[in-house]
Amino acid sequence: MRVIKAHDERKNEILNTAERLFRTKGYEKSTVNDILKEVDIAKGTFYHYFKSKEEVMDAIVLRYKDSIVSRAEKTLIRDDISPEEKLMHTFMAMRINDEVDGEMLNELHKAENALLHQKTLNQIVTAIAPILVKVIEEGTQKKAWRCKYPLQYMQIFLSASLTLTDEGIFALDADSQMKVIAALISVLEKMLDVPEDSFIQLFMQHW
Repeated sequence: MRVIKAHDERKNEILNTAERLFRTKGYEKSTVNDILKEVDIAKGTFYHYFKSKEEVMDAIVLRYKDSIVSRAEKTLIRDDISPEEKLMHTFMAMRINDEVDGEMLNELHKAENALLHQKTLNQIVTAIAPILVKVIEEGTQKKAWRCKYPLQYMQIFLSASLTLTDEGIFALDADSQMKVIAALISVLEKMLDVPEDSFIQLFMQHW
């Protein structure tokens, strides 16, 4: 006899199970039937919630993104920190390894899970860039910096930083990674038209 569960509870059960399967078997090797078997539901029940395995993947990515955005938005409304600190905290909020456990992160880095990884990074850049724009605009109003293309600069910076510091894409040793981070911070300083080394100590303390 199948157990009848509330809509959100059943949906989350499917997502949690799918996430575990994607982590252990890989996204490409996991099937809808695998999910059905693990959750012990009929195919019709699954398709009541999701149209396809890809839609399940999109929902998992959305959960990652929503949590990261929530943290970033909490930073945005703080009035007890400087624009520089607010910028740094917003960058810290977007780190995917704070949202995804080690095993799932390893799976994201595998070639067969490239689509899942790509979608996750895309969601983060798309969602966080507008939040960063608000931080940039606040700093501009307070004359902390100047920025000619806030949205475009933040999209470029996010895409570069998420890609270059991703160990699944670039296998850098500790020294090389620190140099990349220092270079990214230097680029950010140029984007915001502030003196060299304005951000380096603040960011290195929290990166």
